[in-house]
Amino acid sequence: MNGFARYALYMVPEGEFYRKGADWLGWDSALGQPAVQPALGGLPQAASTITATPRKYGLHATIKPPFRLAPGRGAESLDAAARSFCAGLAPVTIPRLDIRRLGGFIAAVPAQPQAALQQLAAETVAMLDPFRAALTEAELARRRKSRLTPRQEALLTQWGYPYVMEEFRFHITLSGALPQPEADSTCEILAAHFAPVLPEPFVIDSLCLMGEDAAGLFHLIHRYRFSG
Repeated sequence: MNGFARYALYMVPEGEFYRKGADWLGWDSALGQPAVQPALGGLPQAASTITATPRKYGLHATIKPPFRLAPGRGAESLDAAARSFCAGLAPVTIPRLDIRRLGGFIAAVPAQPQAALQQLAAETVAMLDPFRAALTEAELARRRKSRLTPRQEALLTQWGYPYVMEEFRFHITLSGALPQPEADSTCEILAAHFAPVLPEPFVIDSLCLMGEDAAGLFHLIHRYRFSG
């Protein structure tokens, strides 16, 4: 559990969806090892190229974005806090996931907005924030390259990430940024590829503590079941 550069709390799917998604990305965070990517016909680029950006994170949706531990905070106390927090949560049900193009990248997203999901993410961000070290000037500058809105700038300053609270959008990333024609064709192929394994409904009944290793790859450290 110790020795990771950064930690995060992710929603990591299970079952056939996880297996197929981990294979597609080429990294199995649960096993901590590379996965063999499928040979899908019709892709505009090689699967390894399309998935190069999201691969290191594994199949996931970000709930509490990656952070360095604050001075005086240890991985064991983070684990205990996350375990206690998740024990009080109730499952969140998403009626259906769709594979969609979000700008230039492809992701699995709820077919309709879910207020309970927004609340879960907001509460998780706030609860774990005492464990987060303040961003360095270099980290802030990197985030600000994305042309943040005034509200996103305020969220970055308060929570260390601009896309939290009302700016949060639940998504399970399946590709890096692609030109629009390539994104459209890739989205169609991935929608067909994942259709047989997308759970309906999709129930979120756990969160996972993740750790980033020295190579930048994320590993699943522990899965916390909801029992509230």
